[in-house]
Amino acid sequence: MKLSRPLRSVLAIASGFFLALSFPDYNLPLLAWGAIALLILASVGAGLRDAPLYGFLHGVVFYPTCLPWVAVVIRQYGEVEPFDAAGVVLLIGIAGGIILASFSTSLAWLSCKSSTAPFIIAPFLWVTLEFARTHLPYIGFPWNLTGYAASGNLAFVQLAPLTGIYGLSFVIAAFNGLLAWAVITRSRQAWTALGTAAAVLILIALVGPHFVPKPAGRYVAHLVQTNFPQSEHYPANWLDIHAGELDELEKISVDAAHREPGIIIWPEVPAPFSLQDSKFDVRVQRIARDSGQYFLLGVVAWKISPGKQLEATNSAVLLNPTGERTYTYDKIHLVPFGEYVPLRQWITFAGRLTADISDFTPGTVYSVGQLPGGRFGTFICYEAIFPSEIANFARGGAELLINISNDGWFGRSAAPPQHLMMSRVRAVESRRWMLRDTNNGYTVSVDPYGRIVAEMATDVRGELDAPYDFRSDRTLYSLWGDWIAWLSLIASILVLARAIAMKQTRNEASEPPSARTKSKERHRRR
Repeated sequence: MKLSRPLRSVLAIASGFFLALSFPDYNLPLLAWGAIALLILASVGAGLRDAPLYGFLHGVVFYPTCLPWVAVVIRQYGEVEPFDAAGVVLLIGIAGGIILASFSTSLAWLSCKSSTAPFIIAPFLWVTLEFARTHLPYIGFPWNLTGYAASGNLAFVQLAPLTGIYGLSFVIAAFNGLLAWAVITRSRQAWTALGTAAAVLILIALVGPHFVPKPAGRYVAHLVQTNFPQSEHYPANWLDIHAGELDELEKISVDAAHREPGIIIWPEVPAPFSLQDSKFDVRVQRIARDSGQYFLLGVVAWKISPGKQLEATNSAVLLNPTGERTYTYDKIHLVPFGEYVPLRQWITFAGRLTADISDFTPGTVYSVGQLPGGRFGTFICYEAIFPSEIANFARGGAELLINISNDGWFGRSAAPPQHLMMSRVRAVESRRWMLRDTNNGYTVSVDPYGRIVAEMATDVRGELDAPYDFRSDRTLYSLWGDWIAWLSLIASILVLARAIAMKQTRNEASEPPSARTKSKERHRRR
């Protein structure tokens, strides 16, 4: 199919735009099933000089369209000018575009060697690049991976316990490859295969959810939504100023536990909460004792390092009904440029942006705690977007997942529903109940199959009676991890290597016999 350079550019731009519309707050997930096909169409048959541009255009459009909230957060809390904030979002798009340029270039190059290889390799290469994006040093950012566009369907998301989110990405990318193949070849065979695949997917989407089990929770947790306004700076007497609000939260927590016994959970630290502060420590111990229940909450923990330095961690602690601490988890995957500055000593040019960022110390252990009835693991905020890291809790024996978060930084942008969308899949991947408690929403209980079975209104202070249970079975994903991503990487390497080998063979075969003889003689002389 011969396409002009401008038309290929339009297709690449439309591809990034439509894929972005698949995610909250646009909520048009069906577009994901055709968006990538547009980029494949732009890439196949393109000249190798132009091909990198098409993947680059996709990334430059996709990220700013689905992540505009990044600029809002930077402007509001980083005191950065609007133009500079927009520039940061554009830089994210440029980085993503550079990664996607390898996708379009590979397909263009393979299309010169084979008429079918680009469409076969497309889903493998797509998943490989998403996997690479997840594990980039310091700046790995697997936000809005393609598979999440299908995760809203209760049937499709049941693939996650087998393959993780990358399996859903693979299915979407494979359908896009099939669609692009049918458009380019226009063969009856291709259109028949596409129609069959579409029919199967539609049947699964419509009928499949009716066959997903509906487990009942035997226990109830009291998820307290603190609803404190977000602030960068807190005065030294903050606890005194807000004593009335803390009294209200204490009463909400204790009354809920008296009404129905169950663990009390507060979100990721939404204010200057530290157990090293005696006033706050006394209060949380009182809540645990007066309620007679376990109490899990987010705090800033201060510790002395082996080098005698004072270090801060973003932590979750559990108090038993007598007020004693029985469990601590220190957040391992910190937010770059939010909770620490990568390579701070080298980024001196961004002094204004990094001046107010505290360097938290990352934890090192995926701690598992004990509750009446079973064991649990806690992950904090940003960690929810890293699939294999959360599966470590199930591997370590956790039978319940608890996610505490403070999404107040995002306001009512698209970030909170996107964050919920991703954390919800973590429950399905490990086939565990998940309790998610946030400062201002979304506070929910998710069953092991991905249903939100209880949800609290956003931007209110209160408590949610959240059903849950413990499960000890293991999923293929929790056992084998990102096996489909590694398989995609191996397949991509093998196909590209075979194409290179075939090119060398053709070059040798096209040489005149005399040239081959002279070449062999030169090798013998060496």
